[in-house]
Amino acid sequence: MDTDELQKSALRTRFMRETGIALLLASSILALSLFITIEPGEAIPASITVATSTAPNAFAEIPLEASAAIVYDLALGETLYAKNADVQLPLASLTKLLTVYAALTELAPHTPITIPAEATNLEGPHAFREGQIFALDDLARLTLVASLNDGAAAIAHATALRTNRSQYEALASAAAALNLSQTYAVNGHGLDMSTMVSGGYGSARDLAHLAGALVQRSPHIADATTQEYAEAISEGGTAFKVRNTSPIVATIPGLILSKTGYTDLADGNLVLVFDVGINHPIAVVVLGSSMKARFTDGTMLVAATFAHLAGVQSL
Repeated sequence: MDTDELQKSALRTRFMRETGIALLLASSILALSLFITIEPGEAIPASITVATSTAPNAFAEIPLEASAAIVYDLALGETLYAKNADVQLPLASLTKLLTVYAALTELAPHTPITIPAEATNLEGPHAFREGQIFALDDLARLTLVASLNDGAAAIAHATALRTNRSQYEALASAAAALNLSQTYAVNGHGLDMSTMVSGGYGSARDLAHLAGALVQRSPHIADATTQEYAEAISEGGTAFKVRNTSPIVATIPGLILSKTGYTDLADGNLVLVFDVGINHPIAVVVLGSSMKARFTDGTMLVAATFAHLAGVQSL
């Protein structure tokens, strides 16, 4: 057994030890069946199912509307569920995850970011005026929580200036550094460029890796996306309070990142990262669903993940 396999085995052992009680409670039906004993020579009643070595597939019967999806174990590097996970699709505002990640690789969290004139001309959601200045981490929190197009445009603009590259090049560099082979962005906010061209493209698998990388690089910004509101004050003293675009952030156990996306070309997209143990993050990505079904798709995949880890068909 090589070093990677030994590390994965150790992680599995630690995870099962830390979460065993919770999983046993969640799988009470399975646990009850384990206490049924049959005396030697006793016939097996027809109502009792004999256990086999094949574990129940908690993901088998999920009626997803999404065109593509993935459930990815970020701790173990394993795919738990996949549907067209490597197909390149429009990202809509999930592009903002790449924009913020690219900025954080080049700029310090407290770098002042000025809202440029061109950012204020974008369609909503938007919140800022030309010339307003924010620390990068504050602007990133507001932008991701409320999916603000003007905030994302300002962050992409500042990153390009710092690196002396175009916005496209700066975003492409960040994607390449993470080995996101299906991901590229035409702009920093993800708005459709036309009826045929999206502002960003990527696969469900790439987005799972991107979300995990952002959680690692800035847990503070990621945590903001799990809250109902985000607040910040500009350098000029203007206070901002914005609402989360996701209505389900309070319903996902152990949530550590959430991001929505929707445009005409992309339809409904969603990224969730949640902790199923101690430092055991799982990423769920839904692409090409509808505005409403992205949330039901996401919550079904989260529930199936917990059932899978409990070794049962459903909870």
